Amino acid sequence: MAVAIADRWFERRRIDDDITLIWEPHVDPLIRCNIWHVRGRDRDLMVDTGLGIASLRAAARDLLAKPVIALATHTHYDHSGSMNEFAERVVHRAEAATLAEPPPWAALRAADMPATIRRMLTDAGYPLGEALVTAYPHPGFDPGAFRTPPAAPTRLVDEGDIIDLGNRAFEVLHLPGHSPGSIGLFEAESGVLFSGDAIYDGPLLDELPGSDIAAYVATMRRLKALSVSVVHGGHDPSFGRARLLAIADAYLARRAA
Repeated sequence: MAVAIADRWFERRRIDDDITLIWEPHVDPLIRCNIWHVRGRDRDLMVDTGLGIASLRAAARDLLAKPVIALATHTHYDHSGSMNEFAERVVHRAEAATLAEPPPWAALRAADMPATIRRMLTDAGYPLGEALVTAYPHPGFDPGAFRTPPAAPTRLVDEGDIIDLGNRAFEVLHLPGHSPGSIGLFEAESGVLFSGDAIYDGPLLDELPGSDIAAYVATMRRLKALSVSVVHGGHDPSFGRARLLAIADAYLARRAA
């Protein structure tokens, strides 16, 4: 069956004066990452970079007037695909090797995923169709041949490090569980948290290769104690503190027993 060629690969929505959400509308929600551009006085921040099917830097060129820090909240392929397009590439040290040498499967078709992962995703609440993209970025695109481009990190971060934009400073929180090096970025002054896949308003995945349920339980307890005003997650809509507590409590009720 013929697949449509997308007129444009990315969409965007301005959240406030500094924050813009960018996403890939032709991608299945399972791997449709929220890409967050944060404007700073001295430099800008790109939190996660999507699949890398099409050029994120080219699509966002009008936003990128300053030097850009590209930060991967973790290295699953839906979050790190365009990291190679940026000169400054930041990741937690636990996932540095994966960013530099991505695993050989960046599945854009369900059949290309390991059967165990397909079953886990279905059980978790992600029904999988045959294709994980509903359009192609250009004629001749081969979803079976797609691979995540390698992107050697230029800075490794850990708990307590600061991402400084000049007028805004985000503390790195190590939030393992979904993956070993999952991180969030927390701005205490505003209560803004970029959480990656540590918490979002959808089915949380804690049985992927590298996941750790005990670590995820500890992460959820930690998140509950933060003075958060808004969470900008790695997937799905943003939410406030009350919803954070509800999501965390539901996870703890399921896993902490």
